Order: sequence, then C-alpha cells, then structure tokens
Amino acid sequence: MLSSTFSRWASINNHGPKATTTTTALLQKISHSYALGRQLFSTAPILDNNSYDKLGIIGLGLMGHGIAQTAAMAAATSKNNNNNIHSSIIAYETDPTFLTRGRDRIQKSVDKLLTKGKLTSSQATSVMDKITFTNDRDALNDVDLIVEAIIENIDLKKDLYSDLGDRCKPSTIFASNTSSLSITQMALASHRPSQFVGIHFFNPVQLMKLVEVVKTEHTSDAVFDTTMEWVEQIGKVGVKCRDTPGFIVNRLLVPNLVQAMLLVERGGASVRDVDLSMKLGAGHPMGPLHLADYVGLDTCLFIMEGWVKDFPDERAFVVPDILREKVKKNELGRKTGKGFYNWDGDKRGDPIEL
Repeated sequence: MLSSTFSRWASINNHGPKATTTTTALLQKISHSYALGRQLFSTAPILDNNSYDKLGIIGLGLMGHGIAQTAAMAAATSKNNNNNIHSSIIAYETDPTFLTRGRDRIQKSVDKLLTKGKLTSSQATSVMDKITFTNDRDALNDVDLIVEAIIENIDLKKDLYSDLGDRCKPSTIFASNTSSLSITQMALASHRPSQFVGIHFFNPVQLMKLVEVVKTEHTSDAVFDTTMEWVEQIGKVGVKCRDTPGFIVNRLLVPNLVQAMLLVERGGASVRDVDLSMKLGAGHPMGPLHLADYVGLDTCLFIMEGWVKDFPDERAFVVPDILREKVKKNELGRKTGKGFYNWDGDKRGDPIEL
C-alpha cells in the first residue's frame, strides 16, 4: 500500500517541462493523493460524541435481524429509561422480500416476548418504532456505525465496503459480522481501515452473550474502545481479538470438528462414541459431529477450504475426505435431514455409522 501511494506521488511529479497537465490539474492530483493518504494511514478518526447514536444494519438474515432486534431492545429497555443508546436503527436489505422477512422475524420475536411478559406493550412498540426498514442504501449515509451481516463472500463484501466508503459520512465506522473472512481485506477495500472492526455475534444473537471484537493493525484505538463499549451497552460480553483466522471461537472449534471427522474417517472410533466421549468426558453440551451437523457440513467445508487456501502452511487446517464426500452428496446435516446423523427438522436422530 505504501508503494502504491508513493507511485501516485511519483507519477504526479514526473511531468517535466513538456507536460501538458496544467498547474490546476496538478494541484488537484496532489490534493487527491493527500486525501488518499489520510484515508489509508489515519489512526485517529473523528467519533461523533464518542458514541454510536445512529446504527445501520446491512442484511436481515439469520444474524442481521437478530443484531437489529438486540440493539433496538437495548434502546427500548434501557434501565435509566432515557432511550439514549440509539436514536434510530436503519435496517437495510437489497431485496424487498428479504427485508419483509427480516421485519417479520423481529416482529414475531417481539410478540413472543410480549406474550411471555418479558416486554411491556410500550417497550414492544418502541422496539419496532426504533427500526426503519429500507431498500434505500442512501439511508445509511449518515449513520455512526454500520454492522454488515451479508453472505460470506469476500468479493461481495469488499465491493460493498468500497461503495460505503465513498457514500458514508467521514466519521462512520464499519464493522463486519463475518465469522471467518479477513477483516483486514474488507477494511482496506473501504478506504478507511482505521475505522473498521470485526464484530462477530453468535447464533441466536438474541440469546448468545458473546461477541468477538476484532482489531486489525490499522484499527484506531478510539474506534476499538468505543466498539467494545457499544457491545456492552447492548447487553453483550465482548472479547478482544486480533484479525486471525476464525478469531477465537471458530479458530479453536472448527479444527476440533475436523479432528473428530478424521478420527471417524480412519476408523478410530464411531460417530456415536466420539460424540458421547466429548459430552461425558469433556463436559461439552453436544459432541463435535452433532455440532457439525447442526451448523451445516457445507459451512464447515467452506470455512476450512478457505483457511487451507489462504494459510497452506498451517498444519491444523485440513479438509477431511469424508466432509467433501458428504457435501457432494448433499448430506449437509440438519438442513438436509442427513449428515453424520439422521435429522427430522431440528430433532436429531440416530448416528449414521460408516
């Protein structure tokens, strides 16, 4: 990045006496390069009031709708009742169908909490009123923090952040909810890497307390500290992590799932005995193969193949043949009714022994 910036300066200053570029044009180029340098290397972005008053959520799928609801509920049920965590939340989806589906998910969850007496009628109304649902990306231009929760595709995310970097106000902070992709790559694509963090929530967002807050080598200390405070404000527990593959939980968890598959693959133990051993011997709530089925074997394969490609020298990153075979046969676990176990909806059946 330093070399690319210096090359811009070199090209600007290498016009010579026969250059046809006018002085005005030259100054414009210098100004542009200076602005680019400030974006790339700034470490002290301006935070409006040192808080994230106006929140933007991109993507209202499984994770995104949960993040939007959690933030809105934190504002609506604030103990001091001053509703000051968020003045508004902009929930954005490109597809009107997905937007409606996300809104309906939140409404259904809020209605359930109201029925159970966990929300008052006024609080339930406030939760929904706090969120503006939109297909208009311009609505995100003046928010303080954007949390992105779209499909796990690095190219799509980089294109999105490049656009957001151009359109959003200079102080807007960007955060990706990715569970396995490089925060640094997205940060650089945004043209404001000092204002970029990872915020990895866990499913279901409304219930799971942990949030991994990920700092790159470019992230401003002020941005990182404010983001940690925001995580606590919405009722979660934040843990700090560098931009390492899988962050903390998945970096430890996914290789564990893979080792369980390899153990079964080489005939060392059965599916039943591997899972039973980890439940009764290690105190895990479910065994690794049960968990892999629940998460989705396609998801496990996607994560591990990406790590193998990006970090070929890491010995812990390996793709079992049995995982590839099951995904190829569409035996993805819970979502297709068959994986390492038979499934009936969300109910796990008997193990499938090899």
